[in-house]
Amino acid sequence: MEHVEFFTLLLIVGGVLLLLLSMRSDQEAKQVSRFLDDNARQQTHETKFSLMGWLETAVPKSLASNQDEINEKFSAAGLYSTTYTHLYMPAKYAALIVGSALIYFALGSDDLTSMAAVLAVWVIAALILPDILLDSRIKAYRADVSGKLPYLIDLLAVCVQTGMTLESSFAYLAQEMKGFDPRMAKLVGKANDRAHIVGLDRSLDELYLHIPTSEMRSFVMTLKQSLQYGSSIYSVLTTLSADIREVNMLTLEEKIGKLAAKMSVPLILFIMVPIVILIAAPGVMRMMSGA
Repeated sequence: MEHVEFFTLLLIVGGVLLLLLSMRSDQEAKQVSRFLDDNARQQTHETKFSLMGWLETAVPKSLASNQDEINEKFSAAGLYSTTYTHLYMPAKYAALIVGSALIYFALGSDDLTSMAAVLAVWVIAALILPDILLDSRIKAYRADVSGKLPYLIDLLAVCVQTGMTLESSFAYLAQEMKGFDPRMAKLVGKANDRAHIVGLDRSLDELYLHIPTSEMRSFVMTLKQSLQYGSSIYSVLTTLSADIREVNMLTLEEKIGKLAAKMSVPLILFIMVPIVILIAAPGVMRMMSGA
């Protein structure tokens, strides 16, 4: 009987995995039909109001199931090597199955309700938690690049002031920054490599898509204006660097200002409430003993 329940749970988990894989193949088929036949695309859109269409909107978009999307998310997190990215989804599903088996053998079949609850929590955590961690890594990487962007702007301004072009400045900084900031060096080197293929203007657009922050938008717009009008950008870059530093300082001051309000919550919970209890407890005890 225990083995029957275990295999039933495995079949449920396998059904969920097959459903996710079916969603992936369905999305790929829809994308192919859009490019091959416009009529087929319209027919697919009309006939897809079914269970799969509902699941496409119900399942969170953070569940990356396409290999290109996984590579893009790892690249957005600052992990440019795609050697092991193909193991991301198999590792996640393997952890799901192994964890489900361990939960079954650890809890047993005495309390099937609690085991099903723990198993459901584990399935949700195994499917969503890796993508949540990856999204947090992406946000941290973008914040780190935005914080270091003023130093890159200052170095680029110095290179431009010496007579170097923007293309040669990017190539020079990509080599020189490897010694003290490898992460920014990889970012600049990637932009420089793309500039040799699609041009600097398109490369700057891709750089902003890679780091979509307000600081990067100002930086990209400044460089694109220089490319379009041929104006000198040394003073503009130095002013932009100072403005970004000022904005970062204001953001830090805002966080410090919010810290006092956040500290008041534990102050009330762990200090004020016990003090009130200590003050009121003797009187309450005397009233209870007198009664």
